[in-house]
Amino acid sequence: ALILIKMSYYCFLYIQGYIEIYEELQEVIEVLETDPHFREKLQTANTEDIKNGRLSKELDLVSHHVRTRLDELKRQEVSRLRMLLKAKLDSLQMDHASLLKQFEHLDPHNQNTFEAKDLELLISTATKDLENYDAERHEEFKRYEMLKEHERREYLKSLDQEKREKEEKRMQELKEKHRQHPKVNAPGSVDQLREVWEETDGLDPQEFNPKTFFKLHDTNEDGVLDEQELEALFTKELEKVYDPKNEEDDMMEMEEERLRMREHVMKNVDANKDRLVSLEEFLKSTEKKEFSNPKEWETLENKPVYTEEELQRFEAELRDKEEELKRRAETLLQEQELLRERGKALEAQRREYQQAVLEMSQRQKEQQAVDGQPPAGPNGELQFQPQTQKPEDKGKLTVTYPALLLHSLACVLIH
Repeated sequence: ALILIKMSYYCFLYIQGYIEIYEELQEVIEVLETDPHFREKLQTANTEDIKNGRLSKELDLVSHHVRTRLDELKRQEVSRLRMLLKAKLDSLQMDHASLLKQFEHLDPHNQNTFEAKDLELLISTATKDLENYDAERHEEFKRYEMLKEHERREYLKSLDQEKREKEEKRMQELKEKHRQHPKVNAPGSVDQLREVWEETDGLDPQEFNPKTFFKLHDTNEDGVLDEQELEALFTKELEKVYDPKNEEDDMMEMEEERLRMREHVMKNVDANKDRLVSLEEFLKSTEKKEFSNPKEWETLENKPVYTEEELQRFEAELRDKEEELKRRAETLLQEQELLRERGKALEAQRREYQQAVLEMSQRQKEQQAVDGQPPAGPNGELQFQPQTQKPEDKGKLTVTYPALLLHSLACVLIH
């Protein structure tokens, strides 16, 4: 469970960093597009011009108000990064790799103005993240599957032979039940797209039109299908295999299947490798032989994501981590016992001090009684006791200390 939480945390940090850099780049591009000269250069630039930084040199020619807005954006981003740095430095568990990654997309030597170097770094960082993002997701899924198999084996080991055989039979039945699903159409094929056209769009499959289909699913109307718009097309196919109500269906596997489908379509359709599918690219893909006669799509249950050797290395890593956690737990228990003993010693000292204060107070009262001084109160104030008259003193004028005090006070008031 601890490993799963840690894996999810690292995955979250990676995705969060990717989203923030992507949004920063998107905001910069929106500002730059308000400049007619840069907008024209952006429309005519190819992918290589953008990736290798040639487009960044055009930044020197944009208008003053655009540069002013970009400077403001950079100062905001620097301020955000400073807050992030402070928050992570205050944390007890710092992920230094993720921390340093936050600063890759800006020139650290210039924190006030947005220059060509910043645009180049921003584009290169976003491009690198996009290229590594899918590989990271595949690796995380592999570790998830290995952990699941490890836990399954450990659970079976804990059972006696009769229960183990019964549980193995049940698990095999669930696996076979999962395999019994309808045929999955190859993503991006005519059959797959026609199914979406009919069941999602509610249109006649015989009137399927690729150009109309493209425009229907370009939901933000930007003229391209991005990765999210493509992945939405595979929901119908995934529902054939995965149902969240079924014990045998794993939703993590469903998302891995969705990623595989999107990668398959991008590989065959995205000609310029910009991770976007234009209308022209989409229409060209419908003319290929694979569009009408694709290979049968193999789902995950037929494609193991790890080898037995990889699983053994993973289990060895888990054992090492478990031993490390045990050592830390033992150290913490020892520290806890030490703190408990120190607490007991401090409590004993506190009681000794209290007893000493009480004894000192009692001795002080006894000494005051011997000296004939009025006893002191709890806060050191004088306390006066009513004085009783002895039988032999009857008829005599007795002046007590309180009476003298009152007499003196009366004299002062009269004067």
